[in-house]
Amino acid sequence: MTIAKMPLRFSGTASDQDTIAAVDLPPRAQALLAADDLEGYLELFAQAERVEDPHRRYWASVGLIEQGLAASAGASPRRLPALFAAIAAGALQVLEREPSEPKLLNYAGVVFYELWSLDAARKMFKAARRLDPQLEQVERNLVEVAMRKRAMRGSGQRVALHPALPELARRASKIAARAQPATAMKLSLCMIVRDEEEMLPRCLGAVADAVDEIVIVDTGSTDSTIEIARSFGAQVIEHEWSGSFAEARNVSFEAASGDWLMYLDADEVLVGADASLLRALTGRTWREAFYLSETNYTGELGDGTAVTHNALRIFRNRPEYRFEGRLHEQIANRLPGYLPERMEATPVRIEHYGYLGVVRDSREKSRRNIELLRLQLSEGADSPFLHYNLGSEYAAAADAAAALSEFECAWAMISAKADCDSYEFAPALMSRLIKALRVCGRLQDALARAEEGLERFPGFTDLVLEQATITLALGRTEEAIELYERCIQMGDAPRRYTATVGCGTYLPRILLAELRRAQGQIEQASSLLEECLLEHPQFLGSVLPYASALLAQGTEPQAVVERIERNLPNPSPAARFMLGTALYEAGATVEGEKQFRAVLERQPHSSRARVALGEALLAQRRYEEAAAAAGELSPEDPLAVMASRTELFAHIVGGDFKRARQALDLVGATGMQAEEVELFTGWLELASDGQTTVSPTAEAVALVRVILEALLRVQDFQAFETLLELLRRTSLTQRQQRHLLADMYLRRGFLASAAEEWMAICAEEPDVPALQGLARIAGARGMIPEAIDFASAALARDPANQPLATLLSQFQAAHARDNEREHEHADAH
Repeated sequence: MTIAKMPLRFSGTASDQDTIAAVDLPPRAQALLAADDLEGYLELFAQAERVEDPHRRYWASVGLIEQGLAASAGASPRRLPALFAAIAAGALQVLEREPSEPKLLNYAGVVFYELWSLDAARKMFKAARRLDPQLEQVERNLVEVAMRKRAMRGSGQRVALHPALPELARRASKIAARAQPATAMKLSLCMIVRDEEEMLPRCLGAVADAVDEIVIVDTGSTDSTIEIARSFGAQVIEHEWSGSFAEARNVSFEAASGDWLMYLDADEVLVGADASLLRALTGRTWREAFYLSETNYTGELGDGTAVTHNALRIFRNRPEYRFEGRLHEQIANRLPGYLPERMEATPVRIEHYGYLGVVRDSREKSRRNIELLRLQLSEGADSPFLHYNLGSEYAAAADAAAALSEFECAWAMISAKADCDSYEFAPALMSRLIKALRVCGRLQDALARAEEGLERFPGFTDLVLEQATITLALGRTEEAIELYERCIQMGDAPRRYTATVGCGTYLPRILLAELRRAQGQIEQASSLLEECLLEHPQFLGSVLPYASALLAQGTEPQAVVERIERNLPNPSPAARFMLGTALYEAGATVEGEKQFRAVLERQPHSSRARVALGEALLAQRRYEEAAAAAGELSPEDPLAVMASRTELFAHIVGGDFKRARQALDLVGATGMQAEEVELFTGWLELASDGQTTVSPTAEAVALVRVILEALLRVQDFQAFETLLELLRRTSLTQRQQRHLLADMYLRRGFLASAAEEWMAICAEEPDVPALQGLARIAGARGMIPEAIDFASAALARDPANQPLATLLSQFQAAHARDNEREHEHADAH
């Protein structure tokens, strides 16, 4: 029977005197036991009982028992009965004060087992298991008790008992009977809210029956939030916002009367089936805090994209347990982290919807959060957790360089510490640091960090998926494939790592499918994607690539719709949006339009579906309808700029110049950038008057390209030629313009036009992109020897270009297959 060692690391708010007393007791026990002073050893248990802080007292008591068990390893057989009797007496003294301590009950069971008091041992082990079925070793210990009992019955062996054992066993039986989960413990839900009328009813409706009290601190709502809270029986405290989330949370805790405190945000919802599990937690008085399993949904339209992690949300109502920090406030450092058995990761689930694109404008919120975190930093609250949160907010605001700087600072602060892995956010920090390195183009550094991360956090599948993404960016396709397959073998990472759901299941399969499709293995890609859809229907991200793969195979659009509906009965609006996108991108715009309209039937206010509908109508050259659809969005809508582009495009190409001018007058309210307004102004002038003075800025070049490609898509070549004049007026050189047009022509299938542009470049001075482009065109036309020549010429100019080397290998393999078929054909004749 094995025992665990306790770490000698303290945190929390106990007095120095308590800490010194607690730390001093186990070493003194070691010395007394070495001197065979069992009376002095037992006296230490009485001293431990006088330690005021309950966590230090418990730690010291466990340490005393462990010292006794450790001493037994080297004791003589003659000395063992007295030693074990002393340990049993000390353990029972602790348990008589508080019997519901699974770890101590298990230790006491070990001692009675060694004393051959098997009934007492069994009762101790069963009591420990009753309280904590997951307790390490307890099941095995019960099996060993049963085995020893059978052996004694079979042999008739009688063991000499210690004189004190009958009384000790009697005390043990009473303790075992008392070791029960507590009853009538109250749970208080504490929240801080402001203008949450949309989210709060769902949150409170799911949790109200599982808690005894609801305390809500409102920091200045102007909607019906307070009335909603009171309708659920909540005590509402109106508190002026000071810029500190910790202060507001602590106000709610001070007002709560429960034995346990639970906190949620308004956009978090308890899973209904777990309400009874939540209530059961309140009886576990040997715990100080509980982690709930939180799933953060991060997709734009509820497509199932999610990250799961353990969130500390429930703790004992003690005055010392209060939050710190203006933002991303913390309480974990106030808990007894040196006692891991005092915290429990539970299966109780909460779902967080605050990161859904339709709920959260991440960049706007991140800017506010960055200001609060910077203020906290200026106030002297420097910590790795603060830098981690700053990095996360910068990443959400798409400032990759700033995010990387903060993540590197946070990692530098904790990586040198011996207890680095005890920081709960360390795995997530490592994952985000690696991603930031990749986004910033530091691919080799990212790979090195990933290797380091996997050594520290074995089984963290997210890091392997990052490795695959990085190696693919480096052109090492086969290595990336191996890494994707390794992810599938590993499965999703434990939630203690703040893992992305699907990193070990559907995400690598989808990425593998994309690679297979790029390699021309479309049937294999479709098979992988169908597997994702069938096995993980909650994740809708496979709908778009699956439908796209089917369409690439030549499946008729209507048949694709039927197959999706067969595999995914009653598709959600998110699934239909993705299906519509696949159809639209494949040129099946009529079928795509039907899907977008189906989304709007169920979600009339879906601006994303309305913008997509406008684009589908544009692609059918139904310009008036497209403008009308786009024009329904309000200027305040987050997608108003996209809608304005569609509306202006439709009016200009459709020749309705009057409405185009009216629309231009209104785009300022949508937040459209000045260079975009100038671009549309120039295009309108060229289309209506044949001339303009506008020269688009460098920032507007990307939009020029987008509009030109859209015109190619609808094959409106007259409007395309008109807009080309604006491209010629940009700061791009003629060579750059030819590359831009050639890439565009190739994507849209105008191979002759693409070849013409790249041949013109090569006539002047060949370069790698032009030669590579010509190789692709030759390959698409089945001219494999010419494709090999162009690819070889390009590779000669850039020998380190791995994607180019891969392309050449593919052409050479195709040429070899063609030669083999020719030989077989010749032999057959």
